[in-house]
Amino acid sequence: MKKLSLLLLICFLQFSSHAQSKDEQAIRNILAEQTTAWNAGDIEGFMKGYWKNDSLLFIGKSGPKYGFDATLQNYRKSYPDAATMGKLTFDILQVKRLSAIYFSVVGKWHLQRTIGDAQGHFTLLVKKIGKEWRIVQDHSS
Repeated sequence: MKKLSLLLLICFLQFSSHAQSKDEQAIRNILAEQTTAWNAGDIEGFMKGYWKNDSLLFIGKSGPKYGFDATLQNYRKSYPDAATMGKLTFDILQVKRLSAIYFSVVGKWHLQRTIGDAQGHFTLLVKKIGKEWRIVQDHSS
């Protein structure tokens, strides 16, 4: 009986790990798609990873900004051309499940640019909305 219980526990843990990995992979895919869009000069494509809602929260060096449109305008203003956009890379340090519908992501960002590189860190709150994962909060510095 103990062997059967142990076997069931191992199967459950593997299934749980696999289910979490599927969600984590979906989140990592969002960040990969953002990188691809950014490096193609496509800010609108980059924004597809964000929640298209007035409650989206972006916190940067200028403080908090609310809303998808405000965040998009801020990106357009801060990165008006290919030289300022550069080539983006993310180094994901941690992807952590907080609940069935929330993940926290911590990482580093780096822009390789001819006008001088830029880099910093970010913390994202990612939420499952319907069947899709979306960034609902971004604190980048």
